[in-house]
Amino acid sequence: MTFKVYYQPSKNTTPRRENTQSLYLEADSEAAARVLVEENTNYNVEFIELLDEKALAYEQENNADFQLTEF
Repeated sequence: MTFKVYYQPSKNTTPRRENTQSLYLEADSEAAARVLVEENTNYNVEFIELLDEKALAYEQENNADFQLTEF
């Protein structure tokens, strides 16, 4: 399954909407996706969204920076 993870770049600063970034990754579940991000980065995870086929196609089509993150 493909997930879109919304995060703040640092756990040490106050979260601001303007600083929210996202990455895409493959995982077996939302919980597994959260563990992957938390174990491999210093990001403050805000939200994890499961992308269905249509949403994934939209992201690939409309996001020039689309890339699956691998840890």
